Amino acid sequence: MDSLLGASDEGGPRRSRRQQSRSRRRRRRTRRKGAAASLIAIVIIVGILGGGGYLGYKWVSDAVTADDYTGSGTGEVVIVIEEGASAGDVAAELEKEDVVASARAFIQAVDAAGKGGSLQPGHYAMKKRMSAAAAVGLLDPDKRLRDSLTIPEGYRATRVYDTLAEATGIPAKEFADAAKGDIGLPSYAKGRAEGFLFPATYELPPNITASEILTRMTDRFNETAQKFDLNAEAKRLGFTPMEIMTVASIVQAESGTPDDMGKVARVIYNRLALNPPMKLQMDSTTMYGLGKYGIAATFEETRDDSPYNTYRVDGLPPGPIANPGDHAIEAALKPAKGDWLFFVTTDPENGVTEFTASEAEFVRLRDKFHATQN
Repeated sequence: MDSLLGASDEGGPRRSRRQQSRSRRRRRRTRRKGAAASLIAIVIIVGILGGGGYLGYKWVSDAVTADDYTGSGTGEVVIVIEEGASAGDVAAELEKEDVVASARAFIQAVDAAGKGGSLQPGHYAMKKRMSAAAAVGLLDPDKRLRDSLTIPEGYRATRVYDTLAEATGIPAKEFADAAKGDIGLPSYAKGRAEGFLFPATYELPPNITASEILTRMTDRFNETAQKFDLNAEAKRLGFTPMEIMTVASIVQAESGTPDDMGKVARVIYNRLALNPPMKLQMDSTTMYGLGKYGIAATFEETRDDSPYNTYRVDGLPPGPIANPGDHAIEAALKPAKGDWLFFVTTDPENGVTEFTASEAEFVRLRDKFHATQN
């Protein structure tokens, strides 16, 4: 029966050779169709990837090529670069003010010009809607908006305020009021600006305030004090920093030339070192207490009861009488060596000062001075 049914020896149905041949042909056709489909799929994928590659390139190109204006722009706008600002900070500000089309374009222009590290703080006149390259050109430090003002050595605070008022148009009273606020004075100044408004040349950008100007001046003083190690050197000499600055202010007021400063400082210290101390008898301090200017106080003026009248009070006056420069401060810290107790500016016009340890010689020099004034 099994033989009649065509069963195999293994119990499965036995196929004819014709059936087996048809089955093999079907499998070959299926494999060919699969290969063709795979080839078509590969072609499609390559096409998609190719198109995507172009689109990707275009996207990257659009991202890297930043928006930028052309030309030199129109109108005017003042841009402020703050101290410590990075190129990125400046770029963001320029984009915000519509000076450049995009911060990216400015960064690229800065890099192209090799000026990433040359942007300096200050006020700059720019234009609206200008090319990034043109904007970089206008941020040259030499093109900053500024006025320079020199405060000479030895000016009193009141004269400093008047000079600043004339230069800026800010009333002198505003400077006097600002000096009472937080302008960076050292603690030993006890809130008193006299002596600590350092004489130098200052740049005054537009819209600067009275307080900002005075703060710049006290900052310069603090730098000088640090340079000379004022606190430590004052202690070494047996004085407070405030006393050293008072000496320096007298040295500044009394010296005809920088070469005399060390000697004037030595006269002050020699007088203070005597036992009992000798009165300083400085005309400059006496005139300061009177609110006057002059190199020789009259007998009547020397009788004034001001604490700055060193003809009557012992020791140093209560504070500086002017704003000394670095030469006078250095002289106060490093006085010349000598036994002088007196000096007389015998030729004020040419800044000639003579020094002596003899009172008799001092009288002679004083008479010589008076002779030149007649």
